[in-house]
Amino acid sequence: MHDVYRDIITIEDVNGNQEQYSVEALFEMKGHSYAMLKSGNGNHTIVMKVEEEGDDQYLVNIRNEEDHDSILDAYEIAVEGTENLEAEHK
Repeated sequence: MHDVYRDIITIEDVNGNQEQYSVEALFEMKGHSYAMLKSGNGNHTIVMKVEEEGDDQYLVNIRNEEDHDSILDAYEIAVEGTENLEAEHK
């Protein structure tokens, strides 16, 4: 088994609580970039929008629940498609 190294980031919520997340995936949809993040303890996964300002990148919440769900669904479909292609070529 190969070790997988992931970038670790710290996110602070509106109450000032900090939690570490690993960056599981970066992907684009409809001209926007998104990051799939998994909590350090593995309890939950979140999707955040990646915004750029100059040379800096920021993660922001996806405020619209429907947008969040459609982005997550599209990501899951893409992952399943990739896994199916990999299985066909083995």
